[in-house]
Amino acid sequence: MRRDHRPYYIKKLCRKIEKGYVQHFLRPQFDRLGRGFTFMKPWHVEAFGPGIELGDYATVIAAPDRKVRLSVWPAFGESGFIRIGDYCLICPGVRIGAAAGITIGDNTMIASGAYITDADWHGLYDRTAIGPTETVTIGKNVWIGDRATVCKGVAIGDNSVIGTGAVVTRDIPPDTVVAGNPARVVKQLDPSQPFVTRSQWLADPSRLSREFDRMDREMLRENTFFHWLRHLFFPAGGD
Repeated sequence: MRRDHRPYYIKKLCRKIEKGYVQHFLRPQFDRLGRGFTFMKPWHVEAFGPGIELGDYATVIAAPDRKVRLSVWPAFGESGFIRIGDYCLICPGVRIGAAAGITIGDNTMIASGAYITDADWHGLYDRTAIGPTETVTIGKNVWIGDRATVCKGVAIGDNSVIGTGAVVTRDIPPDTVVAGNPARVVKQLDPSQPFVTRSQWLADPSRLSREFDRMDREMLRENTFFHWLRHLFFPAGGD
């Protein structure tokens, strides 16, 4: 779709339906779901198992072919949890699987197709066992790139960047950029430089909501209900 053909009021209705779906169907699957969340296509988000927490002002984006999956399968003798902080971004296709525990700090952004796990999910000789587990800790304001994999036992320091397709098998210090398989340091960030985080961008959620609403009104003002239907059923007929 080259642009949004929905009338303004249809888009507003879709957002209300998405929020209602989250409240009715997804919230009961979380131990905690914070305030101010935004879910896009929430029917393609799967939350399974105990101990899943998602903080305030989270943004979760899913797609039909790229579901978001948060799963806790506790290992024997473990409680298992996924704890995601405030102002985090989770993009389509993200998978987070915990047998012991995964902690993700505030303002962290997880790009499309990334995978975070604290277990091997099988033994080398006993293929029916979960295998070794080690907790994962991801700091604040971390950026995990497209299709990156964060493996068991890893700790990633604040502000670090995990490059596209990187496979992280060892601890990453703060303010570090890594890339490759296995991931290696390619750059050090200057910690004296100020970082602009998602919490700063969302510091005034009411003002931001009004601004997005104004933009929607302007961008969709010429769209009519019949114009929208025509493009739904005959998408090749125009822009």
